[in-house]
Amino acid sequence: MPLSMNREVFITCAVTGSGSTQDRSPHVPRSPEQIANSAIDAAKAGAAIVHCHVRDPETGKPSRKVELYREVTERIRDANVDVVLNLTAGMGGDIVFGGVENPLPPVAGTDMVGATERVAHVAECLPEICTLDCGTMNFAEADYVMTNTPGMLQAMGRMMTELGVKPEIEAFDTGHLWYAKQLVEDGVLTSPALVQLCMGVPWGAPDDLNTFMAMVNNVPKDWTFSAFSLGRNQMAYVAASVLAGGNVRVGLEDNLWLGKGQLATNAQLVERAVTIVENLGARVISPEEVRAKLGLTKRAPKAR
Repeated sequence: MPLSMNREVFITCAVTGSGSTQDRSPHVPRSPEQIANSAIDAAKAGAAIVHCHVRDPETGKPSRKVELYREVTERIRDANVDVVLNLTAGMGGDIVFGGVENPLPPVAGTDMVGATERVAHVAECLPEICTLDCGTMNFAEADYVMTNTPGMLQAMGRMMTELGVKPEIEAFDTGHLWYAKQLVEDGVLTSPALVQLCMGVPWGAPDDLNTFMAMVNNVPKDWTFSAFSLGRNQMAYVAASVLAGGNVRVGLEDNLWLGKGQLATNAQLVERAVTIVENLGARVISPEEVRAKLGLTKRAPKAR
């Protein structure tokens, strides 16, 4: 296909994620204050969107507590910086089976809740964007499955749409894009949609360029897409996504390193992405421009 470079690029910073990275770098934020401060620094460095999970402040383990999300969003909104808020809604769909001979009942680590509880923090905090993982996924762990059934996705998607929060469709493989298009066709999600192409996440779409372009070619022309890859390929995919017509995501959720032996901060990863985008001849756009492009409305959280 002919090259169709994006010349008006927004950068998303995925600030902390839910992976077990909290003890691998001192820069991975844990507390709501740390997460908010890291998001604010990323925004000052050029990120138009910050994608936030929350963690237990003491252990650093992933959490779904609404009060932690509330504190993060309030701290970011109270800061003297503009940024588009994107909260995960990927938590609460985890099953850890009991092994290959006795898979049931599920064992410790399982966290399965209903659709309403999975989006409770979204309804409370009213970010501009929240994520919708558009399929079930095997990660690189023997008996763990991230579970997102069609019925669950329909219910969550309708709730997000009714709240006026734009879903960012997380596509870890081509089938996830296929189902996302069905959700739009069924009226669960509105078009044009927003998609994040998640490359190189075991065992989803590998991050080779042939697979990446197959994913890109399955995104409807009027949709907006962004992309990322993990670890050492994070910055390569900044360039690849821009050249393919998309936007970019960087951050400590996906990569801890700025260079060999050099642990990164979120702001440093954003700064590196800004340099790559601008050196390609594109422009990094502002949060306000992102809101206009995606039809987002900045709102205050619900009163307590």
